[in-house]
Amino acid sequence: MVALTAAAEIEFPLERWHALLDRHSCARAPAPEPGCPLSAIFDPLLGTAPLVIGQLGQSLDGRIATRTGHSHYINGSAALTHLHCLRALVDAVLVGAGTVIADDPLLTVRHVPGPQPARVVLDPNGRVPNSARLWHTPGRRIVLQRGTHPRPAGVEILPLPGAAGEALPPSILLETLRAAGLTRVLVEGGATTISHFLAAGALDRLHLLMGPLIIGSGLPGLSLPPIDRLDGALRPVTRCYPLCGGDIVVDCAFPKGDPE
Repeated sequence: MVALTAAAEIEFPLERWHALLDRHSCARAPAPEPGCPLSAIFDPLLGTAPLVIGQLGQSLDGRIATRTGHSHYINGSAALTHLHCLRALVDAVLVGAGTVIADDPLLTVRHVPGPQPARVVLDPNGRVPNSARLWHTPGRRIVLQRGTHPRPAGVEILPLPGAAGEALPPSILLETLRAAGLTRVLVEGGATTISHFLAAGALDRLHLLMGPLIIGSGLPGLSLPPIDRLDGALRPVTRCYPLCGGDIVVDCAFPKGDPE
């Protein structure tokens, strides 16, 4: 069953965010603040339990870019702050090679205080150039790849099985990261990578950040294998949280097992 609820508009007062980080890092920290939207959306993500969460920024009609690939900016500043909060609550941020090639992101926590996650690039075929910015900034940097493609100093190479061009199930990727000590993973992009994780049932949660615009055409966000009947549709437990500036976070939880 889908539980759809709306919450008060979320703001990011620093004192509340610091209290939330305290609860995240210390089991004896103060209890959550009742009625605080910031607490409501992030409390399910706190702690050290294994977690795989995806996030995707899109328009109201489910587009991530125009047909030419223009996407700056679908979401506003509050959605970007929300993304940086997610980064601060995980061990690792995972993106596909296409995201790095298109956007050259840093994947660091900058818009809020918090710890820095490891930054992981899924690049089985060695497409990401060694000039990418994330390879040359401090912190743990990891590439999941096949073969012996050289990487800049300090970048960890975690080898992947299989032949060139062969798709890998998300379970193999997560096992590889767990072996490296990374059990809490944010799958940040791109849409193809997130769709693969969702289709495989590998996500515990998905945060859809919906910007207040309708593009009407262009590149879709989620793309899953086709179904013939709605009986086969995914039905997460869903809660909505409006952000300042008009963006909306749709928090989708995927309980393990059959909820019925």
